[in-house]
Parts: sequence; structure tokens; C-alpha cells
Amino acid sequence: MSKVTDMQTAIKRSLDDGQDVYLGGFTHLIPFAAGHEIIRQEYQGLNLIRATPDLIYDRMIAAGCADKVTFSWAGNPGVGSLRAFRRAVEDGVPAPIEIEEYSHFGMVSRLAAGAQGLPFLPLKSYTGSDLIDTNDNIRTVTNPYEEGPTEIAVVPPLMPDVAIIHAQRADESGNAHLWGICGETIEAAFAADTVVLSVEELVDGSVIRSDPNRTEIPQTTVDYVVKEPYGTHPSYVQGYYNRDNEAYLEWDTISETHESTVAWLEEWVYGTATHTEYLEKLGADRVLDLQPETNYAAPVNMGRYSNS
Repeated sequence: MSKVTDMQTAIKRSLDDGQDVYLGGFTHLIPFAAGHEIIRQEYQGLNLIRATPDLIYDRMIAAGCADKVTFSWAGNPGVGSLRAFRRAVEDGVPAPIEIEEYSHFGMVSRLAAGAQGLPFLPLKSYTGSDLIDTNDNIRTVTNPYEEGPTEIAVVPPLMPDVAIIHAQRADESGNAHLWGICGETIEAAFAADTVVLSVEELVDGSVIRSDPNRTEIPQTTVDYVVKEPYGTHPSYVQGYYNRDNEAYLEWDTISETHESTVAWLEEWVYGTATHTEYLEKLGADRVLDLQPETNYAAPVNMGRYSNS
């Protein structure tokens, strides 16, 4: 059964104010188009979850979408701080937000526990960390075995209400191929109650079946499929387009004040009805400049086997 729809419909049917929302990606595959649509639809009170909040969460915070951010590192990668995030935490602008912080492995472990239906997962890496003293959700349990430490840190499961993830390609049922750095995206898809999958291209199911080992997201986890080319700009999608480094540098200046940030949102998010209009405003030359050189992997012989 086809699960294909447009981004506006997928977001409207998936989200409610006050929900726990995870936007995927780790350096790449970051669903900016979906984040912008959440801003356009003026959702509020969200708990934004992500190992590495970057520009998209800065924009959503500035737009007043968030009451809380659950994360493990926050910044404008390679540039500096997330200015809107800092204003919200330090000055309550445009509104105060709560933060809940973990290590990267802590966030992955929470999502893995949620995906597996476990009450917690242990982390040896929190030994000696002061995060245990600042986050009440990081606790310790007694080791039931003779070997190893007497006490070990644990984190609780994390099961977002909605996970929005981006992949290179998928069929209309939601079986998706991902390659490159995936971060905690796969765990989040399995842990979430509702999954919106945006992709660079829709392909026939035979393409997905031709390389089953690359099917990291199966249709059983996906509720909506959205074809959204360049849907992660200014992030990147391996094999499709490069990271727009200039946009990350520009954001440091754009976000210097709340007023300048809101002005950008008015022009580039509220002022564009869809991601296609955003790309048209960006301009073909800038988009084409992001095309990577071709570098195909060596073909693999999967073999053909009969059932007899």
C-alpha cells in the first residue's frame, strides 16, 4: 500500500502541540524541509530531541516551537554556538526552554532501549562523568555479576511521539535505503510511535530488493513517505549533494539577534509555501554548485537462488 503524501499533509497528520519530536540525521540526512514545515504550521510546546541540534533546531527554537530540548551536543558545526538556542536557555528569548543533556552514546542508548522495549540500558562510559550529577534520568544499578564494576550507570528508554527522518531513496511503502553516516537515525525510527520518511527519490520496490542489506528502514516502521529532493539543505545527502558550508557560516551572522533571526524566518520559511519554493528562492546556481563528483562503489554479486 502506498504511503506517499506531501510534506504539509504528513506533518499535519503526525504532530500535535506538546509532543516529543525527533528530527534525524548526523552531519547529513538532516530533514530541514520537515523542520521548516513544522515552523510554518506553528507547532508549539515541543520537546525537540536530537543528538546534535544544529541550525534546524536553532530556527525552530527562534520560531517558538520548543519548550524543551533533549540532546547530547549543540552547536553550529565548524562555526560556533547556536545563538537562538543560547538566547532561549540564558535569557528566555523568545521563551524559556528546558534542557536535558546526555553524551552521544547516552542518546543512542536511550533510543536503542526504546526500540527494543527495554527498561534501561547500561553505559560504562558514564563512569567518572559529572552528567550523573546534573541529569536525574542517568542513574546507577548494582551489577548482578561478579565480574566488572559493582555499580554501573543506566539510561531510560526514549520513545519519541514522532520521528522525522531522511533517506536517499525508498519505495512507496516506506522501505528505505540509507548509506553514509546514520548516527542514531535508525534507532529513532524503530523507537518512535509515528515515522515520517522524506527521501531524495522514490524508486520501484525492485530497486530496494536488489540490495536488501542497505534497507535500514523497513516499511513496518514508516507511516508517511514524502518525496522531497534537496530536503536536507543546507545539510547534505551522501551521493546526491554536498553540505552548503556557506549557509552555516551565514547563519552565525543571521542569528546574531532574535530580530534578525525572525526576519530570516519571515523571508525564507514563512515566505515560502513549500520546500520547492525555498529552493527556487535559493537559486539553481547555488544548488548545482553542491553536486558531488561521481564515486560508485564496486558492484556486489548477490547471487540468484531457486527455492527448489
